[in-house]
Amino acid sequence: MKRRGHKSIQQSEELNITAFLNLMVILVPFLLITAVFSRLTILELNLPALDAKNDSAEPIKLQLELVIREKSFDIQDANLGIIKKIARSQDDSQWKPFTDAMVAIKTRFPDETSISLLLEPLIEYKTMITVMDKVRSAQVVSGFDVETIVLFPDISIGDAQLAEATSADTQSSQNSAKE
Repeated sequence: MKRRGHKSIQQSEELNITAFLNLMVILVPFLLITAVFSRLTILELNLPALDAKNDSAEPIKLQLELVIREKSFDIQDANLGIIKKIARSQDDSQWKPFTDAMVAIKTRFPDETSISLLLEPLIEYKTMITVMDKVRSAQVVSGFDVETIVLFPDISIGDAQLAEATSADTQSSQNSAKE
């Protein structure tokens, strides 16, 4: 005999989450790998302040600038002018005098950490990154050891005037001074 008022007990179905777990197994390592690489490619740059004013009571500080031209590196102070001019070449021989000049400036001004890179419009990106690496630190041989010296880690980037424009400005100012 059948009982009419009694409902049959139904068993609940199990959830199939294997597809979801397979997705997580693939996504989690992918997200971890991309997060690490995106963090390594960030370069911090300090841009100069627009409202920076020089007080006449304070002594003049070194405002080191490196003008990267097609045929030369011009190391200069914003207040005093050119310190050293180094000819550029396609081989790696240009970096020895460049590094020597940067180390000499750092030994003379040990507290200075900032430099402004001023680039002409046609300078390649690869050249800019190489110069940034060379300006941040240098490998110096002392005795039998090679030491890494931190030079100028605070880097600002800007546009340089073209060499023809600066020489034309100099000639016009000299002509007006003669008159």
